[in-house]
Amino acid sequence: MTKESVEASAPTSARKRLWESQKENIITVLIALVLAIVIRGFIAESRYIPSPSMVPTLYPGDRIVVEKISYRFRAPQRGDVVVFKPPARLQAAGYPVDQAFIKRVIATAGQVVRVHQGKVFVDQQPLTEPYIAEAPNYEMSAVQVPEGMLFVMGDNRNNSNDSHVWGFLPQENAIGRANVRFWPPGQFSFIGDPALMPSRIASKP
Repeated sequence: MTKESVEASAPTSARKRLWESQKENIITVLIALVLAIVIRGFIAESRYIPSPSMVPTLYPGDRIVVEKISYRFRAPQRGDVVVFKPPARLQAAGYPVDQAFIKRVIATAGQVVRVHQGKVFVDQQPLTEPYIAEAPNYEMSAVQVPEGMLFVMGDNRNNSNDSHVWGFLPQENAIGRANVRFWPPGQFSFIGDPALMPSRIASKP
């Protein structure tokens, strides 16, 4: 073997030794990246709360886990805290399509919603809502939720850009269901406790 051939093979041998020594780590990192992409795209992802529209349930700066599995098998239900892409009306107002919103589902297809004298009514029955910041200070005439649509509202009723402003949310815009707050430290909690669901209807007098 000539001197030149020995020198040419040296870098190749070094790269081979480096690959052999790091192969397991590289494969592990690649697998982790693929899993992260799959999990974020199809299973769950974390989100940051940028506004006070869901106070007191969620505050600006909170971080939550958005679960994406359940809506592949069932439609969003009343009481779900849903993360969604802005509908066409919001996009037309300048909101980018990749800006996520978060609100609570108040009514689903076929139900009639009305806001009157500080109460939200669904199918003429007032909702008991211990999770809201304060009673709504506006009136809204009765509207029926069309097929394939949702009516959503922020828990901070008087500081929320929601369905009472821009209308119905297409069900297909739902990204997933917010189910866990994991930040800030010491504030871990499950979101949408069944005891606080708006399906708890106030008893008629």
